[in-house]
Amino acid sequence: MNRGVLLAISAYVMWGFFPFYWKLLKHIPALQLLGHRIGWSFILLVVVLIVTRRWADFRSAIASPRIQRSYLVAAILIGVNWFTYVWAVNAGFIVETSLGYFINPLVSVLLGVVILKEQIRPWQWVAIGIAAVGVLYLTISYGSLPWIALTLAFSFGFYGLAKKTAPLNAIQGLALETGILFLPSVGWLAFSDLTGDGAFLHTGWTSDLLMIGAGIVTAIPLLMFASAAKMIPLSMVGILQYIAPTIQLIIGVVVFNESFTSTRVIGFSIVWLALVIFGIEGWIVRRGAKRKLIPKTG
Repeated sequence: MNRGVLLAISAYVMWGFFPFYWKLLKHIPALQLLGHRIGWSFILLVVVLIVTRRWADFRSAIASPRIQRSYLVAAILIGVNWFTYVWAVNAGFIVETSLGYFINPLVSVLLGVVILKEQIRPWQWVAIGIAAVGVLYLTISYGSLPWIALTLAFSFGFYGLAKKTAPLNAIQGLALETGILFLPSVGWLAFSDLTGDGAFLHTGWTSDLLMIGAGIVTAIPLLMFASAAKMIPLSMVGILQYIAPTIQLIIGVVVFNESFTSTRVIGFSIVWLALVIFGIEGWIVRRGAKRKLIPKTG
């Protein structure tokens, strides 16, 4: 299997199981969880850069104002995405977050075609069209504007585009993004503590360890995603991303008993039909390409 594809699948599987982790911290305000995700991620990445003796290279790479501006955009996008997701999961909207990440691949494919001029084969267009119908059906049947889903879809879609065109490697890029958000995050956590609302060191050692661990569970899949985004087409990144919301949907319905009506079953089934078509088409194309590479004998 292509290394980029493997990294993308691994990242999406980890993201799929994220609701379990954040539910363990549902007693912590979402803004504080965001602060801990950013703060501990940055600290972890700095340690990695120092241990691997790449800190000097990192400081040199981020000296350019152009690079700083481009990663400021990525930092804001991922900050919005993280906050929306954590708040939604702990507020009981796991199914709607899954809808957001079902919509997101369509955003990624659209950005890949329109901005990066990536080529889409005819049957891929058919799959994308069917998926769009499924997502539209889910959106209409939801009964109101699914702002959580749309915020997640567009913030991560544009974040993926930013990572695709970003000049730094995965570790440097994520370190710069979390570094940009680090001081505001620490400032908010300090303010919360001073006002008596701070959770860290006040809610038990289990919660403290989970808040620290938020940096690890945040950084690892994002590093995988950032690496994958540079190795494979953005349109492929978008299609593979259906793995995460499928897992989240199952967790939301089966484990946390969120509503999953018959109309949603129909909508998600349409999306899965699109995935089957896309997967079969890709397999046929890859198989044909391999046959062409095998020299004829006799």
